[in-house]
Amino acid sequence: MENTLKELVKEFSQTAWNEYLPHLSIDCVVFGYNAATMKVLLVKLKDQELWSLPGGYIRKEEDIKEAANRILIDRTGAHDIYLQQFSVFADKNRSEEFFKDFEDGLWNKQRFISLGFYALADYEKVNPVIDIFSSTCEWIDINELPVMMMDHRTILDQALLKLRKELNYKPIGYNLLPDEFTMPELQRLYEIILDKKLNRGNFYRKMIGYDILDKMDEPRMEGKAHKAPNLYRFNIEKYKIALQDGLKEGW
Repeated sequence: MENTLKELVKEFSQTAWNEYLPHLSIDCVVFGYNAATMKVLLVKLKDQELWSLPGGYIRKEEDIKEAANRILIDRTGAHDIYLQQFSVFADKNRSEEFFKDFEDGLWNKQRFISLGFYALADYEKVNPVIDIFSSTCEWIDINELPVMMMDHRTILDQALLKLRKELNYKPIGYNLLPDEFTMPELQRLYEIILDKKLNRGNFYRKMIGYDILDKMDEPRMEGKAHKAPNLYRFNIEKYKIALQDGLKEGW
């Protein structure tokens, strides 16, 4: 017979005090892109109907970003993930309701300040993994989000808002799209993230002007040859420079 969530938390608490930094946690909003829809990776804990973001704690010998990377690798099995810290969530009663029926001395029931990270992952390279506390880990469409525990919906909404703002000065797409893609596919990704339509001509001129794309020699063969769309891929070196230095204009 499987242990209940309460039993698992009690067992975890016995070693957590020595292994992790107290009062600090990490919550990760992992975005993926598939079939022209934006997805987010969500977890359902055992014995619970509410969903949550994948998260965890910071080991005493870890840097914060090192801990976030470890948590993501454990959940996704993917290593090539764009990761960005975007906010801190520190309301004093943010987890009080969820843990109201748990013993007061448990590690998880203490007051935690959560460091919010958002991540961009290749949907095809992610294999969602459940841990001992969870029953489900899966991709959910951002337009079909379930009810979430604690303040996790707020964290998700702020991550999406931050991602939209970063589109104004950083290139986004390398971690979400396949290696080769068409300009309409790239535009569709931007429109989904921004939640608005973009002018086709303006989008094309901006993306070419950023000088971060390489045009492939052969178009994608779909039907008649004269209608075959051109294929592009990100120039990794130029992309990394643009991530560091920023872009010249926004959307």
